Amino acid sequence: MSELAIAAYIGCAGFVAAGILGSFYQLVTGEPPRFSISVETWLKGLATCLMCLFAGPFIIMRHAIRGRRIEQRPLGWLVASSTIAGMWSVCSGVLVMHLALIILL
Repeated sequence: MSELAIAAYIGCAGFVAAGILGSFYQLVTGEPPRFSISVETWLKGLATCLMCLFAGPFIIMRHAIRGRRIEQRPLGWLVASSTIAGMWSVCSGVLVMHLALIILL
């Protein structure tokens, strides 16, 4: 049971990190984050790739909720999107928690 609680905590940490990064991106650029990578320069391409990597769960859930509300997509679509975003959050949460432990220790 404790492993499940740790996985849930790590998933929450990953989703919070995705939400913070996605909201910061929207604050700075004035547009919501998308899965589009700009290749104008290699530095901008790398930055947008990293943003998509860590803000992915936020982007998926924003599109899933919008699709359910506005486009009347089926409930299964929302459940599948939530599952994908949840697993992605666990993966990025492991990286975020590892980085936090490196900084703190």
